[in-house]
Amino acid sequence: MSKNIHANVKTPFTPEVVFPEIDDTAFVHPMAAVIGAAHIGKRVMVSPGASVRGDEGGPIWVGDESNVQDGVVLHALETFTDGRPIEKNSVDVGGNKYAIHVGCRVSLAHQVQIHGPASVGDDSFVGMQSLVFKSRVGKGCVLEPKCLVLGVDVADGRYVPAGAVIKTQKEADELPMITDDYMFKNLNKGVVKVNVQLADGYNKVKIHGG
Repeated sequence: MSKNIHANVKTPFTPEVVFPEIDDTAFVHPMAAVIGAAHIGKRVMVSPGASVRGDEGGPIWVGDESNVQDGVVLHALETFTDGRPIEKNSVDVGGNKYAIHVGCRVSLAHQVQIHGPASVGDDSFVGMQSLVFKSRVGKGCVLEPKCLVLGVDVADGRYVPAGAVIKTQKEADELPMITDDYMFKNLNKGVVKVNVQLADGYNKVKIHGG
């Protein structure tokens, strides 16, 4: 296995040493890093410079056919202390606890930061240089570039305008719905298609790290 994919070290906040689970059909570029309690699903593309660090809070889950683009960081607050779970630093998805949960067919565009506790629902697009922290983003959402989403729940099918700072639940509840005339309504479908094809293509030519 490549040097850029490895287990975490044992600490008071990560009591178990865990090696990442990476599906054979996913592609992790040699210039990306995947560490510790992280799951990378089927046909996921993890691009150069991305960092998926399950060595503090975990687990981190990236669902099938999602993409983690250049410079993206997935990292989380500690989810254990002295062997006991820190419930406030986890999110519940489908009855399971995660530090970060990224659903299926999600695009995390260049330089996005998802800092747990956080989740992003299926078929959502998180635009370039956006930050999601202590928040839940629903299914089929669009976060336009340079958004800050902090401590809120964003309902399914909403979009966050470019540069918006969403820090209260009232602000999140007032976000506009995605309609048929919204300019980025179908953006994510194309981004997912491209990155799935990239993952497939790179796996065929067998690029490996050092």
